[in-house]
Amino acid sequence: MGVQERIKEIEEEIARTQVNKATEYHLGVLKAKLAKLRRQLTAPKKTGGGGGFETRKSGDATVVMIGLPSVGKSTLLNAVTDAKSEIAHYAFTTLKCIPGIMRYKDAKIQVLDLPGIIEGAKDGKGRGREIISVARSADLLLMLVEASNPRQKEIIESELHGFGIRVNQDPPNVSISKLSKGGVTVHSTRKITKISENEIKAAMSEYRIFNANVVLHEDITIDQFIDVLEGNRAYVPGIYVLTKCDLVPQNRLPEGYIKISAEKGRGVEKLRRAIYEKLNLMHIYTKRKGEKADLEEALVVRRGTTVGDVCEKLHRDLKKNFRYALVWGKGAKYPGQRIGIDHVLQEGDIVQIVKR
Repeated sequence: MGVQERIKEIEEEIARTQVNKATEYHLGVLKAKLAKLRRQLTAPKKTGGGGGFETRKSGDATVVMIGLPSVGKSTLLNAVTDAKSEIAHYAFTTLKCIPGIMRYKDAKIQVLDLPGIIEGAKDGKGRGREIISVARSADLLLMLVEASNPRQKEIIESELHGFGIRVNQDPPNVSISKLSKGGVTVHSTRKITKISENEIKAAMSEYRIFNANVVLHEDITIDQFIDVLEGNRAYVPGIYVLTKCDLVPQNRLPEGYIKISAEKGRGVEKLRRAIYEKLNLMHIYTKRKGEKADLEEALVVRRGTTVGDVCEKLHRDLKKNFRYALVWGKGAKYPGQRIGIDHVLQEGDIVQIVKR
């Protein structure tokens, strides 16, 4: 029996199994088996060419557009960036990854136009593996849904979930400490209602973990716990975009999207602003010893960036030769505070790196 057949068989067994205390352990095992099989199905191929899907990251952040064929990705790429992606009124115009650069508030944001995914990509159809592998490493996903076909949203979410991408979610707050003996013990720091100890132990047995201390710091489901065991999930922020809104009456457009008509330029500037804000970018400035800070050219980084991250961004050897840094601004207790490599910077900070 092939992987797809085994997946279908387990999904059918889960569907017909009643959820109760007596079936918790069995369902936990089945869901763990299903996750392991899906990993086999969606893992990137180790051989063969990339077919134009490999694109080197550039700019201050990378945004990837995901959608079904002919949803308007190429038109939108041309509208928000300096790219010139081919546009035609038939499916699969884009057959490789097309990059463009969006410039906004001093930031240079790379936007990638990928070929359209098809329903069933997570089950091996089309070139889903290659497409989604690019999306996994994105800083932000734009999920494009055609205004006349809102069901596309469910398809996109299902395909991304099947490839291990969790959109607008944080990693589950769970700690697992493997032990040499003693079996599996489960503790929690808050009330747990969505998962049972039986489910946890069942899933862990399928992953050959028989001795461990598990601590749940939040109420999660068995599927989220299996995500922790898999350890390969990508947690990526996303924006839902409704395209071709000029072709559907305004009172029939669903809520929860940024609504655009890229061909007519409607909603494009609102989307550009939303991309910048969702990426959580900020500006910092650098200073050389004995000189004034360069306030003309900002260094655009993600919020939560440390001094060490800045060293890596400026020069590959700077972190290795780092001695200390001086900082002025919101991230300093006083002007010119001496700080270490793990210090977290804030918007508008001025940094001077001192080398050994």
